Amino acid sequence: MPEEGGTAPVKVVFVCWGNICRSPIAERVARRRAAEAGLTGVEFTSAATSTEELGHPMDRRAAAVLRDRGYDADGHVAHQADAAEVAGADLVVAMEDLHVDRLRRIAPGADNLALLTDFDPAATPGSGVPDPWYGTPEGFYDTLAAVEAAVPGVLDRVREIQASRAG
Repeated sequence: MPEEGGTAPVKVVFVCWGNICRSPIAERVARRRAAEAGLTGVEFTSAATSTEELGHPMDRRAAAVLRDRGYDADGHVAHQADAAEVAGADLVVAMEDLHVDRLRRIAPGADNLALLTDFDPAATPGSGVPDPWYGTPEGFYDTLAAVEAAVPGVLDRVREIQASRAG
């Protein structure tokens, strides 16, 4: 749906394996950081590459870390990305190369895919965000820190997309 003035919002989809840990964390961080920056005309969502967690809420440990740091963690329901969602997004941000590969199978020819850590100038290129699922609770804080470090770069890309649309 177009924003006021007729411009469609920039659509950003964060993607991980099950859409219950890393991608919803990224979605919530991006939403808040965009709001804090006064950045409008953008929609953030998240999705899975697998079907294992479909319909499930956010992992309780991920939600606890978000709440502990003042982020919203309510109302999430995991879903799998499909070709239409990938094609309809301006930017699809994956947590690992594995997710990029799966997204290429879901949406062959997609040219809007990126790794989250590629938006963090201090991260090793191509490193990705490790999955905290099997680790300790501290791993969820590490995931949050990696997301928080990369989101400013994601927001810069959103601004670039908006500027290219404006002319």
